[in-house]
Amino acid sequence: MYPEERQQAIADLIGRQGRVSVTDLAERYDVTSETVRRDLALLERLGHVRRVHGGAVPAAALTVSEPGLAERDNTRAGHKDRIAAAAARFRPGSGGSVILDAGTTTSRVAAALPGDTEITVATNSVPIAARLAGIGSVRLHLIGGRVRGTTQAAVGPEALRFLEILNVDVAFIGTNALTIEHGLSTPDSDEAAVKRAMVRCADRVVVVADSSKIGRRHLLSFAPLDAVDVLVTDTDLDDADRDRLTDHGIEVVTA
Repeated sequence: MYPEERQQAIADLIGRQGRVSVTDLAERYDVTSETVRRDLALLERLGHVRRVHGGAVPAAALTVSEPGLAERDNTRAGHKDRIAAAAARFRPGSGGSVILDAGTTTSRVAAALPGDTEITVATNSVPIAARLAGIGSVRLHLIGGRVRGTTQAAVGPEALRFLEILNVDVAFIGTNALTIEHGLSTPDSDEAAVKRAMVRCADRVVVVADSSKIGRRHLLSFAPLDAVDVLVTDTDLDDADRDRLTDHGIEVVTA
C-alpha cells in the first residue's frame, strides 16, 4: 500500500470509528508507530483529523452543538438499553438515595429501578420525573429551575441551590463527551454547572455513556476523570481507551 493510500484509509477509518489509537493503526497497516504518527500529523495539517494523546479523532470531534432529546433517544438505543441494565448493579439497597442526571441513557436507568425497593431519587429531568412519579416505592424530588427545551433538564440558580445541600449515595451521570484530558464535557454552560454540582453531592459517581462519546470533547468540562468511580459503556469501547481509563482508577463495565 502506498503512503497516500494508507493515509486515506486511516482518515476514512477515523471518520467511521471515532477515536483510533496509534498502536491499533500500526498493527492494522503493518507499519511502525512513528510512521503512523507522521501520517496523523499530515492528516491533521490537512484538517481531516485531530491528534489526541495516543491516537486521533475526527476533526469535528470538538463540538459546540447538541441534538434534541428525541433524536438522541433513537441513537444507539440498543447500546443504551444494555448500559442501563448493567448499571443496575450499582444502585444502592433499600433506603438508599440516587440522583439521576437528565439524558436518554439515565432515563433508561430510571426505567430499570425496581418497583418494590424503597429508594429516594432526585432528578432535574422532566421526563424521568414523570416516569417515576407514579411508583409508590420511590420518594421523588424534582429539582427545579428553568427547563431547557433541548434536554428537558432543569438548570439555573434554583437547581444549584438545591444541589448545594444534597448528598446522595450514587449519582448516575450522562455526558456528551469524555476524554482523558478534558474529562466529562457538554456544550451548555448552565447544564455543565448542574452536572458539576451533581457529581460533587454524590458519594459514588457512575457515568453511563455509550462508546461513541469516548474520545470526543465538547466546549465545557464539568468533571475531571478523577471524580468518576465507574464508567458503564458498551463493548465497542476501544481496548486502548479502556486501558487508559482503568489506569486512571475508573472501574470500566462494558455491556
